[in-house]
Amino acid sequence: MNQRLIEPLTVPPDADVRVPGSKSLTNRALVAAALARGTSVLEGVLFADDTEAMLTALQALGVGVTVDHDAERVVVEGLDGAVPAGPTDLDVRLSGTTARFLAPLLALGRGPYLLDAAPPFRARPMGPLFTALRDLGVTIEEQGAPGHLPAVFTSAGVRGGRLTVPADVSSQFLSGLLLSAPLFPEGLEVAVATDLVSRPYVALTTAVMAAFGARVEAADDGMSYVVAPTGYRAADYRIEPDASAASYFLAAAAITGGRVRIPGLGRRAHQGDVRFADLLGRMGAQVAWSADAVEVRGTGTLRGIDVDMADVSDTAQTLAAVAVFAEGPTRVRGIGFIRHKETDRVGAVVAELRRLGIDAREEDDGFVVHPGAPTAGVVHTYDDHRMAMSFALLGLRVPGIVIADPGCVAKTFPDYFAVLESLRRAA
Repeated sequence: MNQRLIEPLTVPPDADVRVPGSKSLTNRALVAAALARGTSVLEGVLFADDTEAMLTALQALGVGVTVDHDAERVVVEGLDGAVPAGPTDLDVRLSGTTARFLAPLLALGRGPYLLDAAPPFRARPMGPLFTALRDLGVTIEEQGAPGHLPAVFTSAGVRGGRLTVPADVSSQFLSGLLLSAPLFPEGLEVAVATDLVSRPYVALTTAVMAAFGARVEAADDGMSYVVAPTGYRAADYRIEPDASAASYFLAAAAITGGRVRIPGLGRRAHQGDVRFADLLGRMGAQVAWSADAVEVRGTGTLRGIDVDMADVSDTAQTLAAVAVFAEGPTRVRGIGFIRHKETDRVGAVVAELRRLGIDAREEDDGFVVHPGAPTAGVVHTYDDHRMAMSFALLGLRVPGIVIADPGCVAKTFPDYFAVLESLRRAA
């Protein structure tokens, strides 16, 4: 397995860092544009394995797509909701958004469509979404374990109606249903039967839908949604920088006493993970916001916090890395559901911190990290891009930190290590 040694910074960074476009926004916008009437132009698109999985699948379904990697632009010729009939084989690779957004989209066609994934993703849950689609009249035949991919989808024409869905494992089940609902002849009413995890991602979904002309009414508590059968209209849409990706560089400033500014990601950003900067502020960093940027300056002092990260769970591993250098323990709560992500992210964080000599323990819904001096060692990444990116931060301060399988960052941020190295040049 490949490995990458992270060299400590010799001086704190002083940098404006450009991060790639949001994966979450890219894949949502691609679905809306694919189902829209007319031609859409998406700017600031992320090109990474997760979004390439979506692009390839949409092309296989007959969507006209023109890609300009250099300009970070994709032109999409919409289907106006008319998904061509199969048979069609689709591979979501390791992309949760692709799997969970495409499954409801397939209900708009006649099938048969085989939806499959790379072996690690086949272990991730799809059952709640399968149940909801069956309630809408879709025939789903699992080819392996019940409630998991691969599966064959066949539809006789979904009308829409009313559903009750759980959302305590992944908000992507709900987002996937909402994204296709404007094309259901009767629209869709969805009641959420459980606690809604990662609530900001559902708000992100409805914001993208609105940008493409859909009409969604959400209850104030976020526990019910009504989608009108408006269809989508084509749009020119600019994708924000990825807030989860930005968290690593903001954290780097906090732990090294440096300065990092992220242009294009300010207080008006749609992504919930921009709130990670505020957590750094609670820990003692200086945070400055403007309408179109966020800046973090390390003060040389960090303190542990007790925080519920249910709404910013993709940055929990980043906070774990910061917690190592704080004064006093940090407790992260509300994230038990991330055990079902690319890996058990609670167990993996604790195991790798302990591997490096840090006192950490698992709790049912999170973890506790006590500060300490990490020892040199190889960090196992479990084929999880966020494990690689977050634990690399330790190496900015501690010699001998080696990241195993660094190529796993290609899932969402292929150039991550090059951008991390740019902090050294900007120091």
